[in-house]
Amino acid sequence: MLLAESIAALALRDDGIYVDGTFGRGGHARAILALLGPGGRLVAVDRDPDALAFAASIDDPRFAFRHAQFADLPDVLDALDIASIDGVLLDLGVSSPQLDDPLRGFSYRHDGPLDMRMDPSRGESAAAFVARASTAELTEVIRDYGEERFAQSVARAIAKAREIEPIVTTRRLAHVVAQAVGARTRGDWNQDPAARTFQALRIAVNAELTQVSVALPMLTARLSAGGRLVAISFHSLEDRIVKRFFAFASRPFGGDERLARMPIREAALPPAPLAIVGRAIKPADAEAARNPRARSAVLRVAERTPHALPRDWPRGWEGGGR
Repeated sequence: MLLAESIAALALRDDGIYVDGTFGRGGHARAILALLGPGGRLVAVDRDPDALAFAASIDDPRFAFRHAQFADLPDVLDALDIASIDGVLLDLGVSSPQLDDPLRGFSYRHDGPLDMRMDPSRGESAAAFVARASTAELTEVIRDYGEERFAQSVARAIAKAREIEPIVTTRRLAHVVAQAVGARTRGDWNQDPAARTFQALRIAVNAELTQVSVALPMLTARLSAGGRLVAISFHSLEDRIVKRFFAFASRPFGGDERLARMPIREAALPPAPLAIVGRAIKPADAEAARNPRARSAVLRVAERTPHALPRDWPRGWEGGGR
């Protein structure tokens, strides 16, 4: 999604070093490699072990793949003896292959085990979370990560249903949520009543917002002057974090509104490490029609300035994850 736009946003150099933070099935990676010269280099990571087989099909000395998540990128780069990079692309959220595979448990449209982990080899599954979380915790997660106005009703329905029988499949969870929400007025009859709850549980299980909040300042610190940070978000919570971080890192006062109101000359403040490039980009009508999942995508771009990072970087950045 937004393939051409994201590759253009990276402003690739022939001999540059780039990072694909979500390899997926390799679409962005292959497009980047096609534009790099012999001296270029691409490092790709993905926490989904299924991505490894697709990465193995790329036989290119300029390419390296590692099974890792956003927060591991500094360690990955250190292990490859890479001190700085010229650009990074983050394609956030869940991928279409993950959604379409019933065995991964991401979709309410297909019956399968209630897993939802992007890396099934680590962490707590959605079924395990649903089984042990209190009603209050379920309410908080569904409300905050799913933006579900009936979060408390859904949480209570889940708590009641699991007393009768463990909720271990996507179909059963979707049925429980539909019973709690379906009869109420949503205002959007095109959306399945379980959509918001499934999104919330997926985000919680994978700590998605925390990963984004942690990765953005770390990757900014690795960018060389003129390097681009390109992020594609698919829901408002991700996009809000990216937008807030870009605003924070592109202001000479570090985004601290208290300093902005003080009688200090802007020249005396620490220069901003990032500069926002253009406006947010959304898919063209043709792409949205061809791929309905692309309709919510938002691409944002920022460029590393030549100014040094503050010594206490990223002090003042609170992120948006839990």
